[in-house]
Amino acid sequence: MPSRKKTSMFASAFCTCVSSFVVICVVLATPRWVGSEVRFSRTNATVTISLAYGLFSGTCEQFVDAGLQVSETTFQVADALSSTRSRSLNVATIAVLVLALLSSLLSSGFTCTNAVSNPYQTFLGPVGVYTWNSVCGVLILIAMILFPVNVQGNSLSEELAHGCSTSLQTHLGSKHSYGYSYWIMLLVIVLNIASLIIIYFYDHARYSKKKEQERPIENAPKDVILF
Repeated sequence: MPSRKKTSMFASAFCTCVSSFVVICVVLATPRWVGSEVRFSRTNATVTISLAYGLFSGTCEQFVDAGLQVSETTFQVADALSSTRSRSLNVATIAVLVLALLSSLLSSGFTCTNAVSNPYQTFLGPVGVYTWNSVCGVLILIAMILFPVNVQGNSLSEELAHGCSTSLQTHLGSKHSYGYSYWIMLLVIVLNIASLIIIYFYDHARYSKKKEQERPIENAPKDVILF
């Protein structure tokens, strides 16, 4: 059975890993990654398309000239994308987040195992927790880079706007603001770092205790050692 100190520290790390898993689920499920206002010209009119969407679905509203509003509609991102590059990056972002979700799940399993037992394999101990938490954090960082690249590099909002309205002509400009579904990915990175810090302190304390136990033999008088 693990010591009380080990159980409490790995239990704390388990809570941060589970929280990370839950936050990633929220990130995938919510459609508030970005809000965009895209302006187009139309014959004798200017049209503003207001979009709010995530990786799977979104909503759009259309405003014509002096505030005439067309009713809000919903759309599926995958169905509205015609560009191969935009669709590929969207799928890549989803895939990266799913891998981060699996890494977070594995990290939760490793911390739970160490909280209730003493695994004999090294990789099932702190090394495994370090590995999967680091992998999860890196994957989240990649997702946070891929999505803005798709929005602003591949003109994702402009492409989705064309699916919300017809007869759009010249693109006049766009404004983007990233929503809570995007920014809470920073919380996942913070939780991963917290898990790493907890396990590091446990590992460091264990190493220090081991050195202290070895020190009396090293410092013992020679006659005692000979005896």
